[in-house]
Amino acid sequence: MCLNAPVGISGEDRLKCSFTMPAKAIHLNKHGAAIQISRDLVVGSVIQVKNKRGIQVSARIVSQLTATQVLSTYGIEFVEQQDKATNFWGISFPSNTDERPVSHSLKPKGSMSATRRDS
Repeated sequence: MCLNAPVGISGEDRLKCSFTMPAKAIHLNKHGAAIQISRDLVVGSVIQVKNKRGIQVSARIVSQLTATQVLSTYGIEFVEQQDKATNFWGISFPSNTDERPVSHSLKPKGSMSATRRDS
């Protein structure tokens, strides 16, 4: 399931021009998201992201995922204190201890190890 949310973004673009504008956050996760915005941003720069409840956090642009003449998508990660950023989306994400180990989820069905019994 792909979660998305409207956000407000502010910061400086590639030309060092300050901006504040709406954007769409997609692929939400507890560490950040991808944002779709019609602005050319610099990877490594820090922007402000504001959610619909008025909570604002700092986020770093970590990658440019796609770019067209109209819209670019950037991966962002929160740089705020964990408490503020953890509840930014208003969603409870599972903690690492709640997730199933990868080794269990990758085993093919019916791949039980046979035990040899000597008669």
